[in-house]
Amino acid sequence: MLKQPTKASRIANLTDARYFAAWDVAWLGFCLDSSAAHFLRPQELMAIREWVTGPQIVGEFGWQAPEEIRQTAELLRLDAVQVGPLLTASQLVELADLTLFQELVLESHSNVDELRAHLTAAAPAVNYFLLNFAQNHLDWDSLQRERPFSTAELQALCRDFPVYLDLSLPLDQLDELLQRIRPLGLSVQGGEEEQVGFKSFDELDEWFEAMEVQE
Repeated sequence: MLKQPTKASRIANLTDARYFAAWDVAWLGFCLDSSAAHFLRPQELMAIREWVTGPQIVGEFGWQAPEEIRQTAELLRLDAVQVGPLLTASQLVELADLTLFQELVLESHSNVDELRAHLTAAAPAVNYFLLNFAQNHLDWDSLQRERPFSTAELQALCRDFPVYLDLSLPLDQLDELLQRIRPLGLSVQGGEEEQVGFKSFDELDEWFEAMEVQE
């Protein structure tokens, strides 16, 4: 059992899917944006899900229109969908009957007031916000230096909205993050296999061991 609900994102192979499912993550995310580097063909997703049980399946989309997202979600029997930051509030409402993640990629100059305004406007339709600091190499140390904003401001966002965090930090500070910031959940990334059916999970093993509830 993990200390926080966890979403595994950008899964591109069965090796990752089975690994994350074994660690009892809440969500398995598969990229369905054909323009993205981690794109997984729908037929491959359908094959992979036959081999894993437990986690909910999330289709991760980019700039697709709501109708295309809905059609794909129905075809693949997705448990949830994830969209990017550019869908308008009215477009999000079109998907409000689905379980909906919205990923927001933070930059060093991101403004916390603008971010809060976006979250407030989108909240009626969105179930979970995934704040992705890692993509632009922002980490726990960056927040200590108030880049793009302070830990206190992040704590307030996590208090007021259902936030998952993708944020790198030393494992010995993981409990501090969970206790101080109190996000609803965390996100980790899948990656490429070293060869078909094989991949080293040493770093992720350490992360999950730190996240595991000790009985």
